[in-house]
Amino acid sequence: MLLLTIVFEKDYQDIVDELRQMKEYFDEKDTFIGISESLELDTHFIKIFCSDKDYSTKLVNKFNLYISNIIYKIVIKEFCYDEIYHYLVDTYFFLRYDELKEISNRTLEILRNEEVINDEDMVYCLNKKNAIINKIKACVEENKEINIKGFITFRLKELKGELEAVIDRVVEKFMAEKEYNEFIKLLKYFVEVQESKIDLINIVITSDGNYIIKDREGKDIMDQLLSDLSDARYSDSITVEDLIISGLITYCPERIIIHNRKNSKNKEVIDTITKVFEERVEFCHDCKMCKKVKNIVKA
Repeated sequence: MLLLTIVFEKDYQDIVDELRQMKEYFDEKDTFIGISESLELDTHFIKIFCSDKDYSTKLVNKFNLYISNIIYKIVIKEFCYDEIYHYLVDTYFFLRYDELKEISNRTLEILRNEEVINDEDMVYCLNKKNAIINKIKACVEENKEINIKGFITFRLKELKGELEAVIDRVVEKFMAEKEYNEFIKLLKYFVEVQESKIDLINIVITSDGNYIIKDREGKDIMDQLLSDLSDARYSDSITVEDLIISGLITYCPERIIIHNRKNSKNKEVIDTITKVFEERVEFCHDCKMCKKVKNIVKA
């Protein structure tokens, strides 16, 4: 039973390799998939078929999805770099060349599944990528023959919306990171140019993610640390983490010890303190101060 014919006019060795892997996949499922390749002038024809006994709706669905992923990889490899770059140049012309290049590379890494899915931005991009694959799958289901060049020429417009949405999301994340890094540089500058007002500050993070600020002797100095920020404390847009970082910048301690880092519910504040104060920051998990907070919580 013929499942699909793939036609291409250049040496797509990647297609052949991918199809071999697909055959091995179905072999492991005890399903026979046959592949026949022929060449007419410069045009390659690959016919893919299965035995009549293995043919079923379930097999066809699995096959179409597998083939759609293969075609997706070809589309990304053959077309997307130029398309991504041209879209960036037209839409984000204010970015520097090196920034455009980095965003292009990041976008390709996401589209090629080379990025770890670790935040909502990556989940969003994954959903858009799946939308592209589903559109390719719909095309495969409609036809018994797929011409790679024809698909890229005539069908790519249907995929551009999802591709551009991924690019836009990557740009948003890149710009947010750029703004954050500039913010870190500014804070580091403030720390470098002013004298320290205190030698040591202990930041103790309780099991519920709250903060206790103590000096070298173990005295609670949270109110003292934030005393110069009284106006900001009543702003709804300012978090306690923002206030702590501002207080640290103001007092510019020679050493900062963060206790019970694993209790933190806001990893970004720890990263920010570490990046701004660098070698001044230490971490502790088992001193008397750490244990005292644990005992208080248990009690």
